[in-house]
Amino acid sequence: MRWLREHKDEAEQRQWDIMNHNAAAAVRMIERVATLPEGRRMVRLGSEMLQGYTEASWIDWWQRTEIQDHLARIFAPIGETARRLGVRLSFHPGQFCVLASEHDVIVERSILEFEYHTDMARWMGYGKSWHDSGFKINVHLSGKGGVTKFLKTLGRLSPEARNLISIENDEMTNGIDSTLLVAEHVALVLDIHHHWINSGEYITPADPRAQRVVESWRGVRPALHYSVSREDILVGHDHRVRPDLDGLLAAGFKKQKLRAHSDMMWNTACNEWALTFGDQWDIQCEAKGKNLASEQVYNQRLAQA
Repeated sequence: MRWLREHKDEAEQRQWDIMNHNAAAAVRMIERVATLPEGRRMVRLGSEMLQGYTEASWIDWWQRTEIQDHLARIFAPIGETARRLGVRLSFHPGQFCVLASEHDVIVERSILEFEYHTDMARWMGYGKSWHDSGFKINVHLSGKGGVTKFLKTLGRLSPEARNLISIENDEMTNGIDSTLLVAEHVALVLDIHHHWINSGEYITPADPRAQRVVESWRGVRPALHYSVSREDILVGHDHRVRPDLDGLLAAGFKKQKLRAHSDMMWNTACNEWALTFGDQWDIQCEAKGKNLASEQVYNQRLAQA
C-alpha cells in the first residue's frame, strides 16, 4: 500500500497487474492441488488477492462498474476449476475481523472486510446456498460483545455471507461452549488445538459437542482445524507422547507461547489423535510448513492404515 501511495501514476496499472496475476495463480494452484489424494484437495485462498479493497483511498476505485465486471470475469474460472476438480476452497480473514466487538467502529470495519471476502466468493460462483461445495469464510467468535453482538452483526451481512460464514472456537476466550450457542445460525469449525489450549482436553470425534459441530453444517462435510505447539517451544519433547497442558503450565510454560502453530506436524501422537476425525471431517492442517506439514500427516495416515 505504501508503494501504491508513492507511485500514483503507476498505481492503477499495478492494481490491474496484481488482480490478474493473483486470479490466474489461484487457478493454477487449484489445478495442482487437484492432483493430490482426495483427502488433501483443499486450498485456503489468501486475503491479499486484491490490494486495498477495503482501504479508504481505494474503495471507490474497486467499486467502479468496469472493475467489478472485470473481477467477476477473472474470478469465475477459480470457482469453476475448483468445482470441476473437486477442490474445497476457503478464506480466513485476519483476526482483526471482529464481528462481535463492543466497539461499533470495529464492527463496521469488520463487516466491510468480511463482505470483501464474500465478494470474491460470489464472483467464483459460491454463496447461492448453504456452504455450496463446502466453501467457507471462517472467522473467530471474538469480541467482548459476545454471542448477542455477533448474532446482531450476522443479521446485517449479505445473504451470501450468511451462507458462507463459519465460526471457529478460540483458544483463549470463546471456546466450544460459546460457539455452540450460535450453531443454529452458522456452521462451526472445530479447532482441536485451540480447544486443547483452552481446556487441556484432547476432545474425541464421539464427544457430543463435536457431533453438534457436525450437525451445524446441515449435511455438508465439516471442516476441522489441526495444529500443534511449536517445536522450538517444546524442545526435546518425545514425539510419541501427547503434551500435557497442565503439566506444561506447572513447569512454567505460557499459553501465549504454546498456542503458536508449529512448522511441521512433529508430534506423531497428536497426529494419530487428529486422524481419528478423518472419517467424518476434512482435516485442515494449520502449520508454517503448510503443504509439507499436511503431507506429513497424510503419510502417517497411510502408514496407520
